[in-house]
Amino acid sequence: MSQKTTLNKISKFENKIVEIQGWIYNKRSSGSIIFLQIHDGTSTIQGIIEKKQIGEKQFGELKELNLQSSIVVTGEVKKDKRAPTGYELQVKKAEIIQNADLDYPISKKEHGVGFLLDNRHLWLRSKRQQYILQIRDEIFRAITDFYHQNDYIRLDTPIITPNACEGTTTLFDIDYFGDKAYLSQSGQLYLEAAIFSLRKVYDFAPVFRAEKSKTRRHLIEFWMNNAEAAFVEHKENMEIQENLVCFVMERVLKECSEKLEFLGRDLKKLENIKKPFIRMTHKEAVNELQKLGSDMKHGEDFGADDETLLTKQHDKPIFIEYYPADVKAFYMKKHPTDKKLVLCNDMLAPEGYGEVIGGSQRMDSYDNLLTAVKKHKLSIKDFSWYLDLRKYGSVPHSGYGIGMERLLAWVCGLKHVRETIPFPRMLNRCYP
Repeated sequence: MSQKTTLNKISKFENKIVEIQGWIYNKRSSGSIIFLQIHDGTSTIQGIIEKKQIGEKQFGELKELNLQSSIVVTGEVKKDKRAPTGYELQVKKAEIIQNADLDYPISKKEHGVGFLLDNRHLWLRSKRQQYILQIRDEIFRAITDFYHQNDYIRLDTPIITPNACEGTTTLFDIDYFGDKAYLSQSGQLYLEAAIFSLRKVYDFAPVFRAEKSKTRRHLIEFWMNNAEAAFVEHKENMEIQENLVCFVMERVLKECSEKLEFLGRDLKKLENIKKPFIRMTHKEAVNELQKLGSDMKHGEDFGADDETLLTKQHDKPIFIEYYPADVKAFYMKKHPTDKKLVLCNDMLAPEGYGEVIGGSQRMDSYDNLLTAVKKHKLSIKDFSWYLDLRKYGSVPHSGYGIGMERLLAWVCGLKHVRETIPFPRMLNRCYP
């Protein structure tokens, strides 16, 4: 009797008969033998089909199958050191579910990025894309495990919001039954409300930025992980971020090394991501950039080129802290001895990947936050609920946000974030 299984569990079935449901990834034949590369969404295996085993009629049908045809095969699992997964399948029976159309558009030849993105629904089937998305899934799992081990509670924040989190220039506005509302830029403000109930909280959610940028780091719709914690101040906030990144790196190196090597990733560079990370103030970072030839001035925010230049000088992530208040969001707490600065940090990934995490200690004074709301010309009415949080048991608290696609691009060593999300939304692309 055969047992139905998936290819990621095939090692448990050596010398046993199994049933595999999947698709034909590749095919070649030699006389009375067909070699099928079969993938089932978890892994790939080579199926060896002999004419004498399955009969001439079915052998002929299988020989005519096109790539991406769906199939169910039954066979004996055999160990084979030459096989990528260490096993092959001696096929004894096959059932064709559908013989795919002959003109499958994505072949082994080189295709342009535009063509591949137009056919993203099919491009996802390539081994490279499978591996990237499996690593993405592992990173999501690792982050969730980190939070659970550290007593954080998941909170799902709204996608439709009545106000901006970080300015209004990159908002998508929508008609909300006659009123104006917006697609969320971040779940942070709502997480801040929850810390007074749950102490430490996090979310995973899609966010939207109507930023007219075509750089390799930007998407219009992307996923963000935010975390907020009561009674956490600036320095501890950075330590939490550092511990999280190290936890993720250890996990992906343990679970995804073969996939990362297939993608061409230098694992030694990831193995080097250990505590302590580099720490420098905004002022120190500007000084270093100026020595490297940048024309950046004190008081300015970093551009992508500045981040790339700076991170290529170091082999570990860099925490840049104490930015000028004028270039940061209204809710960040002022530095205790220099009110022109705020208690914030950006974590820049090495190798030119730039900002992956942004965090800060949040204002906990009602009066100071009210002043900041007015200074930034925000609606006091819209932010009244957020101001309320400082009226009823306010405490020091801090948090951060991680751009999941940027994190994945860094881990995988990708040149562009467009491969890090199943269906990328970019400035000139909303299809498929």
